[in-house]
Amino acid sequence: MAVVAPGQTDAQSFAVAGDYTNGVARDGFTVTEKPKVSAAPAVGTPDPGTAQAIAYSMLASMGLGDDQYGCLVALWNRESHWNVYASNSSSGAYGIPQALPGEKMASAGADWATNPATQVAWGIGYIQSRYGDPCGAWAHSEEVGWY
Repeated sequence: MAVVAPGQTDAQSFAVAGDYTNGVARDGFTVTEKPKVSAAPAVGTPDPGTAQAIAYSMLASMGLGDDQYGCLVALWNRESHWNVYASNSSSGAYGIPQALPGEKMASAGADWATNPATQVAWGIGYIQSRYGDPCGAWAHSEEVGWY
C-alpha cells in the first residue's frame, strides 16, 4: 500500500493477492476475478507475433521500411490474420499469404504448410514479383478486394 503524506493528492493504490485485476474509475473501483484461460492445443496454434517479427526482419534486410511493413500487416491481417494454417474452403487459398493453391509455397521450402518463415518468405517474393512491394499489393487489394 502506498503511503501519502498529508497535503498530497496522489491516488490510492492497493495490492490484491491471487488471480484478480482491479479497474479504477473516477468515482470508485472494482475488483474482478481474472477469467480462467484454458491451455492451447498442442498442435495447430499459430503464433502471429512470431510471423510478424519474421516479416519485419525480412523487409528490413531488404531495405524496406516501416511503411512497407505496415502495408504488409494490413494486407495479411485481411487475408489470414497471420494464421499459418488459414484455409479458404471456397478458393483453396492457404497460409499467411493465402497462396492459391497453397502448394505453390513449396518453392520456398518443403515445410510450407506449417512454417511461418517459409510462408512469409514466399509471400514477400510473390508480392515483389507481382506488385513491387507490400504497399503496391495493399493498394491493389484496396482497389479490387484481393491481391
